Amino acid sequence: MGILEKMRLDGKKAFVTGGARGIGKCIAIALAEAGADVAIVDVDLEEAEKTAREIEAANHIKAIAVKTDITKPQEVDDMMARILEAFGRLDVAFCNAGIGHGVPVEDDNLADWDRVIQVNLNGTFLTAQAAGRVMIRQGGGSIINTASMSAHITNIPQKECSYAASKAGVIAMSRNMAVEWADKNVRVNTISPGYMATEMTLNDPGLVPLIGKWEELIPVHRMGKPEELQAIAVYLAGDMSSYTTGADFRVDGAYTCF
Repeated sequence: MGILEKMRLDGKKAFVTGGARGIGKCIAIALAEAGADVAIVDVDLEEAEKTAREIEAANHIKAIAVKTDITKPQEVDDMMARILEAFGRLDVAFCNAGIGHGVPVEDDNLADWDRVIQVNLNGTFLTAQAAGRVMIRQGGGSIINTASMSAHITNIPQKECSYAASKAGVIAMSRNMAVEWADKNVRVNTISPGYMATEMTLNDPGLVPLIGKWEELIPVHRMGKPEELQAIAVYLAGDMSSYTTGADFRVDGAYTCF
């Protein structure tokens, strides 16, 4: 069997949180193209259903949409029940949903800080924990959590204290999960994207003026494309990465090298 065949995900069952658009949608497409059935998990059910239909029509796989607020334990439990009902098992969890809140530290308030931590850290914990419980019963699986280069550096010129704190927490949490579940054949890794040219970023009036500064600072002098995250996600989802756990993969155009 050649290397490309070994990278296939045929027969595997996956979910992607925040999968309706942006990085999540891009990763869901990649998993489906590699042969996995995929659940698109998002708070926006209409957009999730649209994405699921697009993916299912383009690939010989099954795609479903599941509306979930990942900060609510009961909704996460219901999400897992729905996925297991549809797929029978879970092999890959891509815990990706997240939000930002760019304000100076002195102007932040506890409610906004809590919201970022609730979604980015607590939501990732709840969905990864739910996936891990299923995978432990099954005898294995792969969990991939979206962190950020912001966990490794301080962003400028924008102010991202709560976001950076939440993503640093995701990395620390994922490493602990990887060690605790290593003997259960459940692997946990993180991907830390740099500045990505998602539709949301390119159309956010608060972020568009910053793009020129970012590209000046990025050693390759451009933003990344969401598609440039697909290969590492497929690798981590599949059996070729069976010895890879507890790792963080920075895809950032060398931004965090200095």
